[in-house]
Amino acid sequence: MDFSTVLIQTLNGVQYGLLLFLIASGLTLIFGIMHIINLAHGALYMVGAYLAFWLTAQVGNLFLAILLALPIAALLGVVIERCLIRALYKRDHLDQVLMTFGLILVLDSLRSIVWGNDVHSVPIPEILSGSISLTDNLEYPVYRLFVSAVCLAVALGLYLVLQRTRLGIIIRGGASNREMVQGLGININAIYTLVFAAGAALTAFAGMIAAPVSSVYPGMGNQVLIIAFVVVVIGGLGSVRGAFFGALLVGLTATWGAVLVPEYAGMAIYLLMAVVLLFKPRGLFA
Repeated sequence: MDFSTVLIQTLNGVQYGLLLFLIASGLTLIFGIMHIINLAHGALYMVGAYLAFWLTAQVGNLFLAILLALPIAALLGVVIERCLIRALYKRDHLDQVLMTFGLILVLDSLRSIVWGNDVHSVPIPEILSGSISLTDNLEYPVYRLFVSAVCLAVALGLYLVLQRTRLGIIIRGGASNREMVQGLGININAIYTLVFAAGAALTAFAGMIAAPVSSVYPGMGNQVLIIAFVVVVIGGLGSVRGAFFGALLVGLTATWGAVLVPEYAGMAIYLLMAVVLLFKPRGLFA
């Protein structure tokens, strides 16, 4: 195997892992802070991709479409949290699973009514449509590098918000002791709404920037949801740092598994999860 193959596959694995981080970070935020198992997380990823497709067709620019779609995704998160999720905080996890599974069916039916069941493509913005030379005979798409850079920027922003701001202290306090935070006069319900909206916006944003690479099609969030749960389990439930490193591990494992052992590529990430849990039962950064 030559150097160019190693380089291109590693870049693909990192880009895929960083995209998985965007999805898994919202999932682990919602579970770690609100203790809600949200099976509809993948459906929100699908909604983000369809919003990018629809709005790009309307305004003719992917970047402007994303700016318009992000508030819509966050508002959808607010509506879901206040109308459905809020009733589940003191309920059993089985109730959460049943509610959010039903939400998958509702969102999928709405998608079918609004956008149909066809497969769609989203054009890459012209400014990012080229490639850069990595070696004399190897080029890599600029858009994939852009996706990686955006995901890294979001990861840094999440870290700074959660670890370096007063809002981050309140959010982490609410995850540890909801009653204590309420006793300090802080509206914990508003914090939970904010967290769920942010989680929904993050995963929808992942669908938006992935749409030009993976296309837009019905059910696209189902497989992503399974892999996102694998990332969260490997990284540790509730840990954003764990989601970051877990996503990179899964991305590299999935990419290199398809190259080295294509007949077993489908089980590579699950084998990785089993090995991690064997030595770290609560994940890498529980």
